[in-house]
Amino acid sequence: MSLLPGADSATDTLAFMSHALSRAVGIGLGVVADQLLGDPRRHHPVAWFGTWASRVERPLYADDRSRGAAYVAATVAPVAVAGIVLERAARRHAIAHAAATALTTWAVLGARSLAREGELMADRLDDGDLDGARARLGNLCGRDPSGLDEPELARAAVESMAENTADAAVASLFWGATAGIPGMVVHRCLNTLDAMVGHRNDRYRRFGTAAAKLDDAADWLPARITGALACLLAPVVGGNSAEAWRIMRRDAHDHPSPNGGWCEAAWAGALGVQLGGRNVYFNRVEERGLLGDGPLPTATELRKAARLVGAVTAAGAVLASAVTLAAATAATATALSRARISVYVDEGLYRPSSTHTEICARKGRRKGRR
Repeated sequence: MSLLPGADSATDTLAFMSHALSRAVGIGLGVVADQLLGDPRRHHPVAWFGTWASRVERPLYADDRSRGAAYVAATVAPVAVAGIVLERAARRHAIAHAAATALTTWAVLGARSLAREGELMADRLDDGDLDGARARLGNLCGRDPSGLDEPELARAAVESMAENTADAAVASLFWGATAGIPGMVVHRCLNTLDAMVGHRNDRYRRFGTAAAKLDDAADWLPARITGALACLLAPVVGGNSAEAWRIMRRDAHDHPSPNGGWCEAAWAGALGVQLGGRNVYFNRVEERGLLGDGPLPTATELRKAARLVGAVTAAGAVLASAVTLAAATAATATALSRARISVYVDEGLYRPSSTHTEICARKGRRKGRR
């Protein structure tokens, strides 16, 4: 069945609406499952893909951009095909399609686990357990935690949660709404490859270019949606929406990532803290622009940041479902309008310049002749 709005029959139109409704329901159920269950501790589908991608890398690796592009194609294509097959097979039955969409949404989302890591980090900081907090930081980002104190550990965690809300939540929902199951799995693959090979080091500077660029492209709009939602929901964490919006618009471009700055600046504005600055990694040091006007975050702001992850994810789910249903409604209205015109043409009531009043008049005259 075509997804184009010019459906040729009432059956196709109803099937399209059913497909859109089951997609929206599936996305909503998947978000609920993520909030209730979080990520599985073992046998996570994303971990399976990572294992597969590592095996493919060994024979394909070369310090070359074209080999990196071939690597992305070789790893993502089978998953994309599987997603397309599942989407087409499941959409014949609304319940099956909703269930498949829900399962895929749950598998690709990481919002609950992301927020949970922030909460656990805040627990360590509240307890004064800096060693424990440093040990947990690796679950959120790749910085060297050995020399970080409480404010710097909190800053690293807030920045990671902000950026990953786009990567691990809103972007997945966006691609689920616009491209269904294939969109979600392809996005998750690209994001995973970027985390694996999209590094600016000697090994991956060229080989990882394709993965990094494609991930940036896939996250370009979702990152800005994430930032806007964080600003809108700033009152949830005691912030001001207008101030958060001002900070985001002012500081987003002071970040080396084309996408990360929109999320991190929005979180900084919503929480009333300052992010950015000197980041020490295991193989390099980055000096980043400052985002926000407040003090460095503490465990208190870290908990608020985790709460904002959940709020933005929930809002993103509502928005994704609403966009899916609105697009289906508009497509259905267009299809019905075209079907009505087709009937008028068959009956000789429609001419290219006809208005609705003229068509009604012709119908009245025809009834009078009868």
